[in-house]
Amino acid sequence: MKKLSIFMMCLALSAAAMTGCGNSASSSESAETTTTEPAATEEVTEENTTVASEEETAQAGEEEDMEDEENYDTGDASLDNIRNQDEIGENELLVVSFGTSFNDSRRLTIGAIENALEEAFPDYSVRRGFTANIIIDHVQKRDGFLIDDVDAALNRAVDNGVKNLVVQPTHLMNGLEYNDIVNEVAQYADAFENVVFGEPLLTSDEDFKAVESAIVDWTKEYDDGETAICFMGHGTEADSNAVYQKMQDMLTADGYENYFVGTVEATPSLDDVLAKVKEGNYKRVILEPLMVVAGDHANNDMAGDEEDSWKSVFTDAGYEVECVLRGLGENEAIRELYVKHAQAAIDSIN
Repeated sequence: MKKLSIFMMCLALSAAAMTGCGNSASSSESAETTTTEPAATEEVTEENTTVASEEETAQAGEEEDMEDEENYDTGDASLDNIRNQDEIGENELLVVSFGTSFNDSRRLTIGAIENALEEAFPDYSVRRGFTANIIIDHVQKRDGFLIDDVDAALNRAVDNGVKNLVVQPTHLMNGLEYNDIVNEVAQYADAFENVVFGEPLLTSDEDFKAVESAIVDWTKEYDDGETAICFMGHGTEADSNAVYQKMQDMLTADGYENYFVGTVEATPSLDDVLAKVKEGNYKRVILEPLMVVAGDHANNDMAGDEEDSWKSVFTDAGYEVECVLRGLGENEAIRELYVKHAQAAIDSIN
């Protein structure tokens, strides 16, 4: 009974955290995913199956594109600690990330977060789990290194006799993928004495302020009065996409009017950001990812030479453009925030 109650407490903490985002829509997303109508199960199942089939087809196409078009060096994969060792002990801190096939960025961002957590919690064995199997497969095929997906990581924990499992996602927000992780781990809850979750990066208002301070301090060398500093996030169709607008509103309210936040796949869009930049008298544009890693989106959608990349669009608009290819995981203040979230999760066990 203790196992299940601890896990449910973790879910409650996650739900409470989502409501702490001020005017972000994470809380409404939580309500949508936890409140269900007594609808026809068969219809939902068929829809989910169709969605899964479409996602698998899309992933297959992306994998082919990745293999056909990749002609760049992403770094030495052997320098990255993939953290799939056994002999874990009773306490494990499982760091769950979407992942990236860019080897150097993976080591300097996700790897750096894992190292910070390992240093902060010497009584816990830090292990890695990726949610993107397309990335896992690509890295294995290209570099010969197999990174655990979440299921493999959980099975490893069970086989090693872990009693206390702390799951710390590196995700930016409490969105659909975070909920998927919670649901997947729930299936293993009875295998451990305690299971607790750390919060995503942008959960509370205090988190937003900390991230704002971190990215402003990180880019202060570019802040010369003639430069627009633009951050590119991923974006999602889920309600949790509101975190990007919230970060923009916070930056503007705090006087950082030359800072702009946009997304690749949602709103604010590139067109939205460009329109805002054109309202100012800027000569130069700095582009930087608002993502944990500097992977495919940062290198191609942001800094690529294609005509629809952020770099190309701003260059065509007459601006001098500089791309800063670094993920948030390279920032020490960001890593400290993940440590803080993991500490709160660990403290909830005692």
